[in-house]
Amino acid sequence: MRRVFAVTALAGLLLAGSGCADRGDDPFAVGFASPAPAATSPTPAPTATGDAGVCARAKQSGSAAVQTYVAKLAEMLRSGATGDRSAEKSAQRDAEAALAGWRDVLREQSRKATDPGLRTLLADLATEVAGLGTDVRAIDETEFDRLQQRLDQLCPA
Repeated sequence: MRRVFAVTALAGLLLAGSGCADRGDDPFAVGFASPAPAATSPTPAPTATGDAGVCARAKQSGSAAVQTYVAKLAEMLRSGATGDRSAEKSAQRDAEAALAGWRDVLREQSRKATDPGLRTLLADLATEVAGLGTDVRAIDETEFDRLQQRLDQLCPA
């Protein structure tokens, strides 16, 4: 039962985001700008760093990854509570894969960033995401929130 509360708290933290992005009706935007449909997507606005494409890609990958991650963590806990070990392991693998994909995008965008501060921040975020895993008790919510706030400063919506 404590694990369910931990996931609920984690989901609340991740879904609340930092409040800097316009999330509209998307409950999984997590403080990241949601990608607009390609046909109506304007050119990314200049950012404080000038790395609009890097910022957009980092935020879009985060939004998608966190949505999958939270859903799979919840599925993992439900399956574990019912004793379905196969489904629990499958959900755990899917949650870890979502984090790995996000980490890889952050590393890639870090290499592409021209602003040294953004480059460092994305590398730090990639390290933080790599350490998340599926043990909800081990997640450092404070550090993750601090990094997210820095990203929002460097990549305003």
